[in-house]
Amino acid sequence: QVQLVESGGGLVQVGGSLRLPCVAPGRTFSRYAVAWFRQAPGQERALVAAVASAGDTHYVEFAKGRFTIARDNAKNTVYLQMNSLKPEDTAIYYCAARDYYIGGGAAQYNSWGQGTQVTVSS
Repeated sequence: QVQLVESGGGLVQVGGSLRLPCVAPGRTFSRYAVAWFRQAPGQERALVAAVASAGDTHYVEFAKGRFTIARDNAKNTVYLQMNSLKPEDTAIYYCAARDYYIGGGAAQYNSWGQGTQVTVSS
């Protein structure tokens, strides 16, 4: 397992942008696949995007064209860039990690951050 720390959340207006960093302090991050999930009140935690250790990426449908996941192994950081935000993007955003390959769902990730709140106001 690896410690993960998210930040970058906040209150933003519709159409705005946020960038969420996920940092693994003091660890070699390159071996891990990292994913961003989100959880809105009363809903299950849902995958947003993921990047494998080799760099290939995966996006769920609502994230395509608006969100970008990118990793900077030199900084032990994975970023989620979110553009054209909508009220339905309001949720707690979590990053998660597992060895090497992108997992199919939340249960396949064994390391989690504490989450960061994103609120999109209309």
